[in-house]
Amino acid sequence: MTAEPTLGRLEVRFAVHRERLRLAAMLDELAPEEWDQQSLCPGWRVRDVVAHTVLGPQTTIGELMIEFARARGDVHRMSLDTARRRAEAPTAILVAELRAAADSDRRVPFTTARDPLAGILVHTQDIAIPLHRTLPMPVVDAAVAAAGMWQNPFYATRRRVRGLRLAATDVTWVRGGGGLVQGPIEAILLALAGRPAGLRRLTGPGVAILAERLDGPCRP
Repeated sequence: MTAEPTLGRLEVRFAVHRERLRLAAMLDELAPEEWDQQSLCPGWRVRDVVAHTVLGPQTTIGELMIEFARARGDVHRMSLDTARRRAEAPTAILVAELRAAADSDRRVPFTTARDPLAGILVHTQDIAIPLHRTLPMPVVDAAVAAAGMWQNPFYATRRRVRGLRLAATDVTWVRGGGGLVQGPIEAILLALAGRPAGLRRLTGPGVAILAERLDGPCRP
């Protein structure tokens, strides 16, 4: 049996670097009106998601605590408020900052080394899918990101898929037990992140249960 793929810390950093540049190249092609279209997550425009992605490598612990207090302890409100303020910058500036951050090893305080990989993979799809653009996830990167998301209690992933067995069909990756949900690791990662957009690519008796649990707003 083929072993589940892994990446070393430097390999994860290279993967994040590459995916940030891939997203920046796609953003270069957007028409002005596309920047104001809704992303996969209600209430988040494309420009908001880009701003959120740019802010990750820039945010310090001090800034995080100030914004957390300003949002009265609501993490999701904090994320959206900070993204909307940053999103007022010209789109060319946002893309330039994304490129400048491509090689940065800085990340949001209190997050793990694999979190930026999951973030850039999922947020790229938050933008690409509603704009009907195709930018597939590299399967090894997606498997590593999914493993990190599974282990991180912040994402509440295990609660979302409790009683389900998730199995990728394009790479060695299996988690959980119960009703089977299988399909491409890209679709599984989106489901782990709370995005129903990949459900149509998943099969198995557990898909209906998973769909019910994803029937709500997603948040970057």
